[in-house]
Amino acid sequence: MNKVILMGRLTKDPEVRYSQGAEPLAVARYTLAVNRRFKRQGEPDADFINCVSFGKAGEFAERYFKKGQMVSIVGRLQVRSWDDNEGKKRWSTDVVAEEQYFAESKNSNAGNPAPAKQESEDGFYPIDESIEDDDLPFN
Repeated sequence: MNKVILMGRLTKDPEVRYSQGAEPLAVARYTLAVNRRFKRQGEPDADFINCVSFGKAGEFAERYFKKGQMVSIVGRLQVRSWDDNEGKKRWSTDVVAEEQYFAESKNSNAGNPAPAKQESEDGFYPIDESIEDDDLPFN
């Protein structure tokens, strides 16, 4: 099984390119700074993990993800290799995002508000921020 679940802050706005062809496909690349739970003295506080999302998920990332936002993704680890211009073998490890979520409320990230309404074909569901926890039937 190849499954990765991450939550972290975007280090910068996603970089989006579109594939060539009859039906261009969005390819969004971004990096998540994921805090380490435990750290030893002299070690970094966070890991910087490269992520990529394709198609509608890539368009969603381009439209709504902004630097500094806390997001959560579910995906799979993918390792790829290629030969660079000097003929050296290069490797890259990315998390291919299959699900993407906002991991903080609109109020905590006022400069980058979440969309009020999304189309259901994106695979994401809008959350009505006006509902209080006390109003929910299962409390």
